[in-house]
Amino acid sequence: MSNSEYTIGDYLLDRLAEIGITDLFGVPGDYNLHFLDHVEDHDKIRWVGSSNELNAGYSADGYARLRGAGALVTTYGVGELSAINAIAGSYAESVPVIHIAGAPSKEIQSSGRKTHHSLGDGDYRHFFRMANETCAATADLETPTATWEIDRVIRTAMYAKKPGYLVLAADVAASPATPPQQPLELIHAGSTPAAEKAFEEALRSFLPGKKITVMADLLVHRIGASENLHKFLEDTGLPVATLSWGKTLVDESSAEFIGIYAGAASTEPVRKAVEEADALITVGVEFTDNITAGFSNNIDPSTWIDIARHEAHVGPEAYTPLSMERALEILAEVVKDLGNTGTQIEDQEDSAEQPSYNKEDALTQDMLWNEVAEHLDSDDIVLAEQGTSFFGMSGMRFPQGATFIGQPMWGSIGYTLPAAVGAGVAEPDRRPVLLIGDGSAQLTIQEIGQMVREKIPAIILLVNNSGYTVERAIHGMNARYNDIPEWNWKHALPFFGGAEDSTIYASVNTYGELQDSLSMAESNQDKLVFIEVKTAKDDAPELLREVARQL
Repeated sequence: MSNSEYTIGDYLLDRLAEIGITDLFGVPGDYNLHFLDHVEDHDKIRWVGSSNELNAGYSADGYARLRGAGALVTTYGVGELSAINAIAGSYAESVPVIHIAGAPSKEIQSSGRKTHHSLGDGDYRHFFRMANETCAATADLETPTATWEIDRVIRTAMYAKKPGYLVLAADVAASPATPPQQPLELIHAGSTPAAEKAFEEALRSFLPGKKITVMADLLVHRIGASENLHKFLEDTGLPVATLSWGKTLVDESSAEFIGIYAGAASTEPVRKAVEEADALITVGVEFTDNITAGFSNNIDPSTWIDIARHEAHVGPEAYTPLSMERALEILAEVVKDLGNTGTQIEDQEDSAEQPSYNKEDALTQDMLWNEVAEHLDSDDIVLAEQGTSFFGMSGMRFPQGATFIGQPMWGSIGYTLPAAVGAGVAEPDRRPVLLIGDGSAQLTIQEIGQMVREKIPAIILLVNNSGYTVERAIHGMNARYNDIPEWNWKHALPFFGGAEDSTIYASVNTYGELQDSLSMAESNQDKLVFIEVKTAKDDAPELLREVARQL
């Protein structure tokens, strides 16, 4: 493409490609169609598409959790408002997603005419104002400043780990532009020598003679400090727990991993290791109601060293600006110098004491999640819906290399099915394993069509327990509002375009049938496998029951 043909739309696509985005989700609309022609012609970015805008946002979120950033395109008004729930979820869960909203031309907007998809009052900035509440940076692009604003929004979204929003009017998208002359300069957290020195001195005063427990969570991954955390743990050999939000952040097969901390719902050895440690080091931890059984975490502030993104605390004292990466390096140096050892961990329940099941036993939640965990591979991407699936899998140990994705902060029902599409597109050499209930799946089931079209060989394990079991556990066990229509799930794959030679359906009622179906899925790595698992409507993992009691 010659520079004379180069447009603002092309500039935007080049900048998206620069931050690792090679696939766009979304729905075409008349205000973005000419821009999508440029997507089709781009040499690094391809159009994936989505069944609706909400699903597009979920898919972009799942994609971004693996690639570091994701993007979607919607049309003005009706499209972007459908997506705003997903964008809010990305904001709540610290996921950088770039939302591009195609809009009427600036000439039409200036005229104040009553165009379709608008509210008919001549004000074309209603939705821009809404987006400001769910994004770290927004811009309604104007031709003279568009390239500068594109850089600003992308740079801010990547730094904040939150969504960015760009209104791309049709005429602005088609306006001439100059290709990027320099790589996009991203913002990185920094530290000052004074903060580093004061933090080190505080540690040397605080830590002597103390036995330490480490607890890490989601923000370590989002910030990109995972390797720093792993090196710190490797250098010190300290015991480490995570919250369920950050599950698989550390190697769960290692001897140093003690389990998932969930406040009062924790296993006793994990609870004691965290709450009774001489010194508790938390890294990237944010406590929420769902992951702490209703804020039942009981941590003594006087024992607490907290490492956040821009600052660290030793007891009540704060040290800032101090990046998480640098704080972990200083911690490792001090712990090794002082010779601190880890908290003594009580013996975990011996695996030999786990119950054994007969093949003909009717399936229960306890059987289900234990068996699913046993069949996971090291390259699986496990997406667990915020219901029995999330709480059932939280306490299971995953093989090293497996990735766990959930949405416990935002908790939008149906999120994981489209997110599995995004994950499968982001890393096509890995297999998504989707764990979702029948109620959740009914909200976003259309995206199975994208799985089929994209040839994503996912395993879909759908728990058919006749309604909203997570809500039943909280309130209304037999209430009609927790019931859902009964669907015939065996028709889902063919209905959404799945062919017999590339898809498999299985129905499971017993423990033996579950074992056989999971083994079948393992031996059909190239196929989309849908396993319908039937459990009682009042059966739920114990962690979910405890969280429900607290909530």
